[in-house]
Amino acid sequence: MRTILLGLVYFVLVILLSVVLLISWPLGVREPIMTVAKWAMDLGLKILAIRVEVTGREAVDRTTRYVFMANHLSFIDGPMLFRLIPQSVRVILKKSVFRIPIAGQGMRFVGFVPVDRKGIRGGKQSIETAGRLMRERGYSYLVFPEGTRSRDGRIQAFRRGGFFLALEAGASIVPISIAGTFALMPKGSMFARSGRVRVRFHAPVPVEHHNRESMGELMAEVKAAIESGLANNGTAAPEPVPAPSR
Repeated sequence: MRTILLGLVYFVLVILLSVVLLISWPLGVREPIMTVAKWAMDLGLKILAIRVEVTGREAVDRTTRYVFMANHLSFIDGPMLFRLIPQSVRVILKKSVFRIPIAGQGMRFVGFVPVDRKGIRGGKQSIETAGRLMRERGYSYLVFPEGTRSRDGRIQAFRRGGFFLALEAGASIVPISIAGTFALMPKGSMFARSGRVRVRFHAPVPVEHHNRESMGELMAEVKAAIESGLANNGTAAPEPVPAPSR
């Protein structure tokens, strides 16, 4: 029921976003759209009664560009981190998402980058685009290095795309551990359950001493940091704890 309500609320918010976009686009102003989007993600968590326990966020410098990397358990992860990251963070998303009317145009305008997962060339172009935006506009990006949501709650092998981005932009990587969202909305589920989620931000991992040849070491360091914030040897799918009734 809460998921259906959220869908109805977001339908209304898309109309609001279209008005903000029509005003912001001619002026070249992007932050009002990001502010509305963050507010919408916060509202979504409240409607779903998802309580988030956040630690380590003080390690993030709000004025520094980063590549944020997190394990990926659920459809909840992206909107939740978009709200929690203390910056106007952008995201690299599969290009089909950009076909959504109004929302797709808004995402392109603010600096979200589409990626075609079917071909290596498309992924390379997306990384180059995001890297250029990081250098020219100072954007930070959120990347899920596993590439897709886990099917069993365990962390999967990492792909290299986000690490190429960090190296190209010269930006430190902030590892993030997520625990609890798999139990609330696993892959394949259309409805989210209420409960508690734990999110831990780790100290930024610098990349200036790494290159393509040492990328394996960098990937291992980031993965180890993420795993250190998860229980049960890399499993991040504890049973949900019902949120208190309102």
